[in-house]
Amino acid sequence: MRRTGNRFSVNAMSAISTKGRMHFMVFTETFDADVMCRFLDRLAGHFTHKIHLVLDGHSAHRSRKVRAWLADHPDRIELHFLPSYSPELNPDELVNADLKRSLPMHHRAREQAQLAAEPRRFFHRRQRQPLIIRGYFGGPHVRYTLNRTL
Repeated sequence: MRRTGNRFSVNAMSAISTKGRMHFMVFTETFDADVMCRFLDRLAGHFTHKIHLVLDGHSAHRSRKVRAWLADHPDRIELHFLPSYSPELNPDELVNADLKRSLPMHHRAREQAQLAAEPRRFFHRRQRQPLIIRGYFGGPHVRYTLNRTL
């Protein structure tokens, strides 16, 4: 079988809540402050109340551009940062692991759009499964989330 040898990738990010809600974005560019601000815009557009978002310490999360976005929208989203090197405290890491397990093992995407379709299907399926989303918060390290809502 002929193959082009071209390499391509897609990235995804999600936000989950203890109420079983999930919001996500699949994108092809590198994750940076512009992408983060776009995600914050989309997330804020889904709610009428202030969102408390728990994040890891990725440089895009702490960037000057994101801080400016937050300063312009103080009543929309507030960020709370996890300690460094603590993925066990981030229930969204379980979403990432679940996504990787759900991807077809032997399917080879021939183009970027085909590759992006797989995580989108996963996220859309999970959005219809609030019990599974709430289950991401079941570990002993994420008890701090029990009184938080998204």
